[in-house]
Amino acid sequence: MKVYVDPDLCIACGACISLSPEVYDWDEEGKAKAIAEEVPEDKQSEAQEGLESCPTEAIKQL
Repeated sequence: MKVYVDPDLCIACGACISLSPEVYDWDEEGKAKAIAEEVPEDKQSEAQEGLESCPTEAIKQL
């Protein structure tokens, strides 16, 4: 599983980071980003929860 955060859609609410801190983090501009290109298998449910929590649908599964 791969996830991507579109910085143009991210409003920096932090929902994904609070739900999935091992998958998402802040970038240099204060927006969310995916930490790794490939989400480890044991973190995929967390990644999905973060994706579904995004109010602007900025997170995409690739």
